[in-house]
Amino acid sequence: MRKLQTQGVHHITLVGADRQTSIDFWEGVLGMPFIFDQPNLDNPDEGHLYFDPGDGRLITIFTDENRTPDKTKTPATQGAVHHVAFNVSQATFWQAADRLKARGIAFTGPKDRGFMDSIYFRDPLGLLIELASYRFEPPEGCRHADVMIAAHRIRVARGDHHIDKIHLADAIEDLVNQRQDSLSADRSPKNPYRR
Repeated sequence: MRKLQTQGVHHITLVGADRQTSIDFWEGVLGMPFIFDQPNLDNPDEGHLYFDPGDGRLITIFTDENRTPDKTKTPATQGAVHHVAFNVSQATFWQAADRLKARGIAFTGPKDRGFMDSIYFRDPLGLLIELASYRFEPPEGCRHADVMIAAHRIRVARGDHHIDKIHLADAIEDLVNQRQDSLSADRSPKNPYRR
C-alpha cells in the first residue's frame, strides 16, 4: 500500500444561502477577494462562488437564491465541521473585536492559546469562524509547522502542559542553530556585559 500524499488544502466548499449574503460576508467582512463565479457544475440551480482567503487557496460557496440565511448554530456532532480558522496578522487581530462590535457581531475572545491568539464568531449561517494569529515568525527557510513540532517536542520533554512562548522561542533558536551555519566554534549563550 502507498499513501496519497497531500500538499496542502486545495479548497473548502461550504453550502451558502443567497449570493449576496456570501459576497457580503466573505469579502465584505473577512476581506477575501471574490475571484471566480460560475454555476455549480453538479447542480445547475446553484451558483458557485470562489474567494481567496489570502494564501491563494480557495474558499468556495454554493449559493441558491431560494435559500435565506439561517443563524442557527451548525451542529457539533461527529463528522461535522466544528469551525474554520483563518490566519490574520497581529495588527489585524487586535482590531478584530472593535470591528466585529461595529457590525453588531457577537464574539468570544481574545483567547490566549500559548502559540497564537484566537477570537471566535459565527458567520450569517451559524458556522463558527476563528481568526487566529501566530505569536511568532518562523526562521528563514522554515514553516510554522516546523516551529510547532519542535516546540511540541520541547514541551513534552519538559513535562509542560501546553505549548507556550518559551517553547516557541527555544524551538526557533534550535532551528536556526540546525539550519544556519556559523563560523563560531561555540554558539552557546554569552554575556558580553560582564567584562
